[in-house]
Amino acid sequence: MKKYLAELVGTFTLTFLGCGTAVALGCGTDTASVVGTAIAFGLSVVAMAYTIGGISGCHINPAITLGVFLSGRMSAKDCGMYMLFQVIGAIIAAAALAGIVGSAVGDPFITTHTGANACSYGVTNGLVVEIVLTMLFVLVVLGATSKTNGATNNFAGLAIGLSLILIHLVGIHFTGTSVNPARSIGPAIFEGGQALNELWVFIIGPLVGGALAALIWRVIDTNED
Repeated sequence: MKKYLAELVGTFTLTFLGCGTAVALGCGTDTASVVGTAIAFGLSVVAMAYTIGGISGCHINPAITLGVFLSGRMSAKDCGMYMLFQVIGAIIAAAALAGIVGSAVGDPFITTHTGANACSYGVTNGLVVEIVLTMLFVLVVLGATSKTNGATNNFAGLAIGLSLILIHLVGIHFTGTSVNPARSIGPAIFEGGQALNELWVFIIGPLVGGALAALIWRVIDTNED
């Protein structure tokens, strides 16, 4: 149970700090807000990796959990429980964020009050973006945490966090960048509207991307020889 609770806490932190920064900076209104939001999500992952990594592995993302499961590194039970607690953590974070900044929704610099995702160029474009970006992100996670890398996997948290910054820099313009179903489910519930209508994109896209990353890693991982 402790590792499940660790995933809840980690996903809460990622969602609250990442989405909270997006809201506070009015992400998308200028280049600085995009860069700041990207850094916030990346640093949140780094912080949690070195906080709960030894307890749960710090997935804090159903797409990562699916990739790890398909790579044969965890059981089906743990996979399901990780995903459940990740979503719960994100919902709690979104509720807290909505409660804190909900009164500022009318502020012209705040586009949404929970940092919810939306497809700026349509759902097909958004789906492709989320699949590709998640595939790349989860591939970094699987590689950085693999025993193949020996001692270098001690720096996995840093590599993963920095890669998430890059992922956000690319994706924010198109989808707000999810690559994480839990991080999208929580805010969408409280944001409603377009975010809720398009939520399926941010669930299916990242999960497909995570599965593709697991497939690619199985092909290139030398441990599979």
